[in-house]
Amino acid sequence: MNDQDSYLEQIWDGILSREEARIRSAFHMLDQSSREVVFQHLQKMSREDGWHPEQVNSARIALDVIHKIMSE
Repeated sequence: MNDQDSYLEQIWDGILSREEARIRSAFHMLDQSSREVVFQHLQKMSREDGWHPEQVNSARIALDVIHKIMSE
């Protein structure tokens, strides 16, 4: 695994952790463009068919935390 793969894995592990502190930390590590990409992907995960129910739940929790971040 290269450094970029490791970084991406770390980010997604944090975003989908269901732990507010880890979600916040991972989201704050991203630049604005990456934040938008992550946000859009989480929206797809939470709305589209084909995702495992646990993934949908993790995405919804992450979106809730990100909405809090954006309103602060």
